Amino acid sequence: MIKLCQYNKEKVLSAIKAGKIEGIESSYGNFIDEIILTMKRKGITSELSESIEDKRSEKNSTIPHEILLLLSIAAKMKIKTAMTDIPYAITEAETLSELGWNIHYSNRDIEEGIVSEGAIRNYIKNYVSEEKAEEYKTEFIEMYNRYVSKIKRKLDIEPYIHILDCTEEEVNLSNENYEKSGVIKDSEGVRRGYKLGTLRGLLENSGIIEEVVMSSIERHDLKVCEDMLKKSEHLRTGDILINDRGFISRELLNYLKTEKGVDVYVPAKANMDIYAEAVSIATMRNKWQKHPNPERKTQKIAFVEQLGSMWQSENPAEDVEINVCVVHDEKAKTKDKEFFVFMTTDTSATSRQIIKTYELRPEIEEDYRQLKDFWQIEDFRSTKYLDITFHNVMLLIGYFYFQLFKEMEEGRKYAKKSLPVIIKNYVVKKKAVFVIYSGMFFAVFGFLEIMQLYSSLSPSTKKKLDIFFASV
Repeated sequence: MIKLCQYNKEKVLSAIKAGKIEGIESSYGNFIDEIILTMKRKGITSELSESIEDKRSEKNSTIPHEILLLLSIAAKMKIKTAMTDIPYAITEAETLSELGWNIHYSNRDIEEGIVSEGAIRNYIKNYVSEEKAEEYKTEFIEMYNRYVSKIKRKLDIEPYIHILDCTEEEVNLSNENYEKSGVIKDSEGVRRGYKLGTLRGLLENSGIIEEVVMSSIERHDLKVCEDMLKKSEHLRTGDILINDRGFISRELLNYLKTEKGVDVYVPAKANMDIYAEAVSIATMRNKWQKHPNPERKTQKIAFVEQLGSMWQSENPAEDVEINVCVVHDEKAKTKDKEFFVFMTTDTSATSRQIIKTYELRPEIEEDYRQLKDFWQIEDFRSTKYLDITFHNVMLLIGYFYFQLFKEMEEGRKYAKKSLPVIIKNYVVKKKAVFVIYSGMFFAVFGFLEIMQLYSSLSPSTKKKLDIFFASV
């Protein structure tokens, strides 16, 4: 049996004295709940229900909307990807106490969770929109983008360096039931799945995924993200955007510079005229400098300015100026690895600044590695596209919390560390506490508090409660 309980210590105390309780659990705290509590205390979780409409009917909305979403996020943070895990995602007493609600179950058999799984699935179904039936964005994706914007404003977070990239989310190639999935065949083989585009903002100790977009796996990265870039409120005048070769577009580069005042850093392809011209000029001048990255001992760099005319759009008069940094690897094993050309519309940047800025790009690749290898973002338990976007968004909000936490005083000691490393070495410093259930209520007690209370009870009442205390 599963039921929703509200925090009320007075009612639970009365029940204990009458020997009428329904359950007791011990609690020691954990790292994920520490993050959740920090977000709660800073008013970050309260914005969840403000970011997406609660479409449940009154009879199906017993669980507060914020709690339903928070349970879903906590489940993803604890690598519990099945919907049956959501009701059990938060069970620690201190967390429950601050949230004020808990789902209590009288039998720990996971099969008892099937009712809650149905409730979650029914909740998700409410967000089907006929107008968007052929599109790849859903209200959950819009929720993520809206929510992150709210929190950035709330915390006054304004990254000025952003990284754009896409990653593939693969599913079973032979399963055609994955809604809106696509199939692609290239040098890496044949794959079925989706494409997730992300805009990452760099913070002092980490980075946050500011905006996301989804599409089918076979769509080109640029087509997936172009509209998001043009409309994004996160890209402001004076900002920097770092792209890879999948986003080479003269028109988009011109637009971002002239319309949004954003400077782009992107590598040139070897078959481009601007690449050939930059290498030719740098080689002829022979004014190479030491590479700013000490690990790249065999490489040197050179600055070449005003090469915008070597890469023209259909309207050359609208083309903005481009400077480049040419990288020469003297010990390159193959000809195609001997030179690299990095372009930017920031005409005030030196060659060292160009290369040091572009070398920030692997941070988003590390995001993808963590999201796939540990956070299990590709572990879809449903073939329905709406369920898939719900899974993605709840998980991405959890990752957002984790990255934010490392920027806060409470989590600064975890800077530059991944979640699995932190969890492996996490030491619980809190003393054990107990959560006791009675009727529709629960309360939290410290060890000494519960012992003093127990000692004050009559022998007959103690006898009634012994069966519960013996199980802890």
